[in-house]
Amino acid sequence: MTRDGSPDSAAPHEALDRFTHAAEVAAGDVIRTYSTSFGLATRLLGRRHRRHIRNIYAMVRVADEIVDGVAAEAGLGHGELDAALRDYRTETHRAIRTGYSSDLVLHAFGRTARDAGIGESLTDPFFDSMRSDLPSQDAGSTFTAYDESAHERYVYGSAEVIGLMCLQVFLRDEARDDADLETLRTGARQLGAAFQNVNFLRDLADDTTRLRRGYLSGERRLTDADRDAWIRTIREQLDHARRAIPLLPRDARTAVRSALALFEALADRIERIPAAELYHRRVRVPGARKAVLVASAALRTWTEPRR
Repeated sequence: MTRDGSPDSAAPHEALDRFTHAAEVAAGDVIRTYSTSFGLATRLLGRRHRRHIRNIYAMVRVADEIVDGVAAEAGLGHGELDAALRDYRTETHRAIRTGYSSDLVLHAFGRTARDAGIGESLTDPFFDSMRSDLPSQDAGSTFTAYDESAHERYVYGSAEVIGLMCLQVFLRDEARDDADLETLRTGARQLGAAFQNVNFLRDLADDTTRLRRGYLSGERRLTDADRDAWIRTIREQLDHARRAIPLLPRDARTAVRSALALFEALADRIERIPAAELYHRRVRVPGARKAVLVASAALRTWTEPRR
């Protein structure tokens, strides 16, 4: 109520607003815990985008952790893992439909999805890819090998649709013609695929030893020739993505350019390392080099023509 006793128009939403704020803080905490690089990239976004991209990342991260060992370490068997992922998927879609979830991360994601028009056409492929990562038996002795077609399906669901979700956020207050939209969607998918393929190369040790998965070469070990072929693919994907960046809203370009440059630098470093060594170390870009890449991306955005 106001001082004169009249109804306060904000009061009916005060509790929801407070809960949503808490949910978005929780989503931000997920990023700070799991990814310094992604956290840096989100800080480069305009304020109107920042919380939404963090909300997307948090939902994706939690789902990924269900299948990547956290639930198993907690003592869940295969059937319970499957049920946990299925329940998370169901609650995600409920949050999108209703705009509410008692799960803070999913509440934040649901609000973002409704604001940006993200629906099950994007979340379903994501959860399908996550489900393919579930171990086939409790013993965990089997090795999951992805052939070319399985790799394409997995990358679309685990990475390309995330790029499309982010694009939905960036364009929610924007107008683009059909040709520009096609370029942007292709760029978003290609950037997501490039990020995922770089991560497959830098995470070979963990993927093959702990998680028992072969995303790039099936059951056989990756050779130097295989590595070179994947680097060529990644560079082609990054080039597709680069062409779309000028079509993004100005307050999204520096963050996307910085992320692209970081993964390009990772690819350059991976190319110089023998494939056999990638099974024993994870490649990183030094902090000083990251700072240079971010500064260069910001300068490029600052000096290019406004749309």
